[in-house]
Amino acid sequence: MKNLSDEELVRLYIDTQRNAYFERLYERYCDKVYRKCLSFTKDPVRAEDFTHDIFLKLIVKLGGFREQAKFSTWLYSITYNYCTDQVRSPQSRREVYMEEGWDRFEDESDDMAEIAEMEAKRLQVALNQLSPEEQALLLMKYQDDISIREIATLNGLTESAVKMRLKRLREKLRRYYLEGAIFWLLLAIKASFTIRWPFR
Repeated sequence: MKNLSDEELVRLYIDTQRNAYFERLYERYCDKVYRKCLSFTKDPVRAEDFTHDIFLKLIVKLGGFREQAKFSTWLYSITYNYCTDQVRSPQSRREVYMEEGWDRFEDESDDMAEIAEMEAKRLQVALNQLSPEEQALLLMKYQDDISIREIATLNGLTESAVKMRLKRLREKLRRYYLEGAIFWLLLAIKASFTIRWPFR
């Protein structure tokens, strides 16, 4: 069973309804789905609940899988949609953490590591100013490397519409990032004057 592709496991599960095939899919993707949920919630307990709910939804939805995209892409789409719906609630903090794809400079000096951490925080603050739907679209493309064609198919959009949305979102994210950088620079300048003032 280890050598079976995801798509073969889906077909076999649909045809036979044998739990072993679904369990194999679960084993392959449980941890990945959990980490994506955790990136939305930053709460391990909620992330576990989300993961459980997503796989329950998956059992129901498997019959609708038409192999227009890879199974993993389709599952991530379900995950993003579910998490986006959940964090859209007013009671939820709207934070998405880019836990993957941001390399820490472990071999560099402490100063470089501190600068990298500051940059990551500024990027995080900028990302959190986007709506959950906008965050999900960016993360699908740049974190999970899902193709434009697959994103378009999964979201019922044309490829040109996806490209345009991504372009606007990159510009929006860049603007928020730069605004954040200016804010921190002004704070640093203010702190500098506050420190020096008594010595003038």
